[in-house]
Amino acid sequence: MRKFILPALFVSSFIFAQIPSGYYDGTSGLSGYALKSKIHDIISAKNINWHYGDLTNYYNQTDLDQYYDHGVTNTTFLLDMYSEIPTGVDSYEYTTANIIGGASAEGQGWNREHMMPQSTFYSNYPMYSDLFFVVPTDARINQLRSNYPYGIAGTATFYTFTNTSKIGNSNIPGSSYTGRVYEPINEFKGDVARSLLYFAVRYEGKLGTFNFNNNTNPASDTNPLDGTEERSFDPAYLTMLLQWHNQDPVSQKEIDRNNAVYNLQKNRNPFIDNPSWVNAIWGQTSDNIAPQTAMNLTVTQNSAYFATLSWSPSSSIDVIGYKIYRNGTLISSTKQTSITIDHLTPSTAYQFTVKAYDNGYLLSSDSNIASTTTLSTDIYAKDLIISKYLEGTANNKALEIINKTGHAVNLSDYRLSIQFYSGTNYYFVDPYELEGTVQNNEAFVILNPNANFLCYTIDQAKLVTAAPQMTFTGSNYLELRYKNSSVDAIGVSSQSNSSILSNVSLYRKTIINQPVTTFNISEWDSYTADYCQNLGTLSISDHILADKELKIYPNPANEEIFVKGDVKNIETASIIDLSGKLIYSEKNPFKNKNNIPVQQLIKGNYLLKLDNKIYQFIKN
Repeated sequence: MRKFILPALFVSSFIFAQIPSGYYDGTSGLSGYALKSKIHDIISAKNINWHYGDLTNYYNQTDLDQYYDHGVTNTTFLLDMYSEIPTGVDSYEYTTANIIGGASAEGQGWNREHMMPQSTFYSNYPMYSDLFFVVPTDARINQLRSNYPYGIAGTATFYTFTNTSKIGNSNIPGSSYTGRVYEPINEFKGDVARSLLYFAVRYEGKLGTFNFNNNTNPASDTNPLDGTEERSFDPAYLTMLLQWHNQDPVSQKEIDRNNAVYNLQKNRNPFIDNPSWVNAIWGQTSDNIAPQTAMNLTVTQNSAYFATLSWSPSSSIDVIGYKIYRNGTLISSTKQTSITIDHLTPSTAYQFTVKAYDNGYLLSSDSNIASTTTLSTDIYAKDLIISKYLEGTANNKALEIINKTGHAVNLSDYRLSIQFYSGTNYYFVDPYELEGTVQNNEAFVILNPNANFLCYTIDQAKLVTAAPQMTFTGSNYLELRYKNSSVDAIGVSSQSNSSILSNVSLYRKTIINQPVTTFNISEWDSYTADYCQNLGTLSISDHILADKELKIYPNPANEEIFVKGDVKNIETASIIDLSGKLIYSEKNPFKNKNNIPVQQLIKGNYLLKLDNKIYQFIKN
C-alpha cells in the first residue's frame, strides 16, 4: 500500500497545525542564508540530546510502519527505508527486539543507521544520537552502505537489494565524485534529502570542523559536505538533494515522525513543516562578481587573551559574511561586522585583516591591516571555568560553567570529555560538543535529561544531554576542552576519584578566577548530594563585580572620555600608547569630574588605565 501524500495546499495547513505556537517566530520575510541561520537558531535551542542506547526503544514511538504494512495501525514492525517495498509485501520485518551488531545477509536483523555517516562528525555527541538522521535499517544494507554518500548510482551496480535500492558508482550530474553511492528507492528520496538538509541547518557553525570534501582527491572524497556553513554541500550534490526534495513531497509518515521526534528532542525538521523553505534558502543565484572590500578595520578592545575587531560593512548587497585572518592565516568567520578573537597570547603582536564573501563564495580584497599587541596581564579569566559539579541521586548530574573572560564566547569549539575504566585501562570516549553563545559574566548549566532536582528543571538548563559525559558516577575524570586542549578539569586522570567526587555537590570558591587543568579540591566548597541552590546564576559577589564594571564613552573619542560607574575611589588615571609609553597621568581623576581629557593626543589607538583596569580606546 503506497504512503498517503497530502495535496500541496492541504499539506501546508495540516502541517502548520502541528507546529507549537510561535516556534518559528522571526522567520517571516527572510530568505536565503539569513533564513537558514535564523532556523538554525530556533531548532538548535533547548534540545534534549539522548544517549545512543536510548534510541532503540524510542523507535517504537517514531518509526513503526503504520503506512505500508497493509493498513495496520497498531503494528510493532519498524519502518525500514532500506528494505520497505511500498507496492508489495516486504521480504522481512523487524521489531525493536531484532537489533543486532552485524549481518552476513539481508533479513537477519536491524541496527541504527546514521544517514549522515558518523565519520563526518567523528562520532561525537550531540550529532551521534540525533533522531532526525539516525534511523532503523537492515543491518546488512547498513554495513554495505558503509560511509558512502547517498546518490545516483550508475547502470553497473555492486549490490541491488530486495526493494531495488542499490550501491553503485556515482552518476550524480556535474559531480567529480566517481566512487560508490547508495541510492534509495524513489519513495524515500525526499525523506533522505530533507534529513540531510536538516543536518546542514541544525549543525551550522560546526560544519567547517567536520570531515568534509576537501577536493584533494575528488574521486575518493565520500563526504558531500564542502566545508561552508551556509551552502553546506558540494553544489552538484546540493542540486541532487533539491531535486529529490521536489520530486518526492512530504508524506504523512514524515509529518508524524517529525511530531514524534519533537516530543522526544524538543526540536523539529523545518523542511517537513515548511517544504518551501528548501528552495527559499538554496534556490538563490550568485552574480559572479567579487564583493567590495570591508573598510575601517580597527581593534576596539585589547586584552591579554583577546582582541575585539570592528569594521565598516562591504557595500555589496549579496555579502553573507566576513572571513578574519590573523597574521595572514584564516582563523574565523562571522556574519556580523565585529568579532572577538580569543585564545591569544599575552604580550604578543598580531595583525588582522578581513575579507567579505558573497553567496557565491567569492572573496573581496583584504581590508586594511589592524595591528595590536596584547597586554601582559588583565583582570579577566583566560578561559571558561567549571563553577559547579553536581553528582547526586540516580541521574541527578549537572555541570555549571561560567564566563568571566570579558567577552561573549562562542561555544562551538568547546567539548566535554569523560574518562572511563575498562577493567584494564582508563580511556576517553568520544566527546560531547557544546554549542551556542555565552555572554560575559553569564553562567550556564549542562544537565542530564533524566535529572530530578527539586531546585532546578530541564527548562532552565542551556544544554541537556544524556551523552556519556553526563552519566558520571563520581569515579570519573572530566575535562572541559577547547578544541583538543584541556581548559579546566574535575578529578584526576587515570585514577578513581570516588573518594572526593561521589554523591556530592561541589561549588567553586568565588576567589578562584582562572581555570586550571590540575584539579585541587581546596578550590571547592562541598555540599550534600542533590544540593543545587543558585545553580545557573552568578554568585552575589559576581553580581557585585559585574555591577561595578566601568564603561568608557564615546569610543572613538575627540575631546574627552567619560567614565560611567563607581569611580570615586580610583586613585590614578593613565593614558598609555600601544608601545607601553606613558602619555598622560592624573591623580584622583574623578574627585570633581567624570571625564579624562584626550584632545592633546594624536589620532591612534591608546590604553586608558584606571588603577589596575585597562580599557582600549581610539582617538579620532
